[in-house]
Amino acid sequence: MCHLAIQYVKDADVAKDIVQETFFILWQKKENIDPSKPVKSYITSAVRNKCLNYIRDHKKFSDTILGSEEYYIKSKYVQNDRLAEKELKVKIDISIGELPEKCREVFVLSRFENLKYHEIASRLNISVKTVETQVSKALQHLRMRLKDYIGVLLILLIRNML
Repeated sequence: MCHLAIQYVKDADVAKDIVQETFFILWQKKENIDPSKPVKSYITSAVRNKCLNYIRDHKKFSDTILGSEEYYIKSKYVQNDRLAEKELKVKIDISIGELPEKCREVFVLSRFENLKYHEIASRLNISVKTVETQVSKALQHLRMRLKDYIGVLLILLIRNML
């Protein structure tokens, strides 16, 4: 979580404070938390939101925040992120491979070749409504198969945004 916070605030001490405060608040609200649900995504979102609030409140939209990555810490967290990213890519590939052939074809054309629905419909000689339905089915399948990886997805998306 500190690694995530550092990516936002670019200050290790502030990042540690944000993470500590997040865990303190989580501890205070422990009775309201459902133990059967994953806490990781909640913590990740809370840390991200606290970082964004810190940036807003301290108006640090300067070169230190938006500029170079001089405070970027390369550590075991980066290695863990890369391992998680590889694992996630494998899981995505497997999940896409499980789709029915036509559904997979439509999804790949939409998401990986960036074709518009009408272009896919024209290329495959099907209706635009069929394309919409197939993409929707594919996304629903992926959401179900990748639900345990939402925390990893968020971290990777946030890291790629910076």
